[in-house]
Amino acid sequence: MMFVTGPAFAGKRTFVRQAMGWDEDELARHAVWDVQNVGPETDLTALADELATREVVIACEVGGGVVPIDATQRAQREDAGRLACLLAERAACVVRVCCGLPQVLKGELA
Repeated sequence: MMFVTGPAFAGKRTFVRQAMGWDEDELARHAVWDVQNVGPETDLTALADELATREVVIACEVGGGVVPIDATQRAQREDAGRLACLLAERAACVVRVCCGLPQVLKGELA
């Protein structure tokens, strides 16, 4: 599994389409995105195991910026970060895309 992360609107899906040679339909079949939107009471380990069966998993980084005052939003942000760590652990390749520029953090692009 390839795990792709980075800020919102940074070109993550465009990068995956170009790197894998996919069109939009192939992207929808082989990849899943916006996995950072986890609900409360989600078993993050089980979710990471399930997502790791996909070819590509894409998540937005949500840990930067101002820490929310609302406890629920802080918990969601914490869960998103923990899920990203679990996915990076399971991935053969981890890529961070910022401003459309990919940076391989783990493994190699296939």
